[in-house]
Amino acid sequence: MMVLACTAVSVATIAGCGHSMPIRYVTLNATPADAPLATTRMQPVQLTAVHIPAELDRPEVVTQISPNRLKIDDSNRWSAPLAQMMRRALAQDLAARLPAGSFVFPDAPAPPGTRTLVVTVLDSQADANGTLSVQVAWTLLSGQPASATLSQQAVLHAQFAGHDADAQAAALSRILGELSDRIAASLAGGGGGVVGVK
Repeated sequence: MMVLACTAVSVATIAGCGHSMPIRYVTLNATPADAPLATTRMQPVQLTAVHIPAELDRPEVVTQISPNRLKIDDSNRWSAPLAQMMRRALAQDLAARLPAGSFVFPDAPAPPGTRTLVVTVLDSQADANGTLSVQVAWTLLSGQPASATLSQQAVLHAQFAGHDADAQAAALSRILGELSDRIAASLAGGGGGVVGVK
């Protein structure tokens, strides 16, 4: 009887596992630029940090579908910590948009006088119509001790078809590309620390 009972439990366990949803992993990609948006040489800048809300900082794909409601997708997960992936994709986007030699990748040795760029995601929501909206701020720091020389905010939107994690990841990648456009333009338009071309 004991053997039969153990066998029944094993079969039930295997059957239960057989019906579990497979876990899928999604990632973010850089958004190519046709040409650098800023062409004048400028003081180097390094992206040091991307901060995201604590409720989004988890392995599962989380979508804020209303001001007070989150949807946690247990079957779809980020392939790496979301803030790190956002920093990587944004760094690739900025490198493609800023003049050669003016962008320093995160964690890379920086030359003297390099300014630091900090990006903060304030909010991220997806509505029922398939629109992802991200409120984000960026701050440029320079000098010793470091002080803010530029601070701007924007709300960016991207459409996505369906409500799966792949579509949302692609939409977020596009938003990061647009964010890099905004940051590059702000650096060139007043926060660039332009240096003369020799």
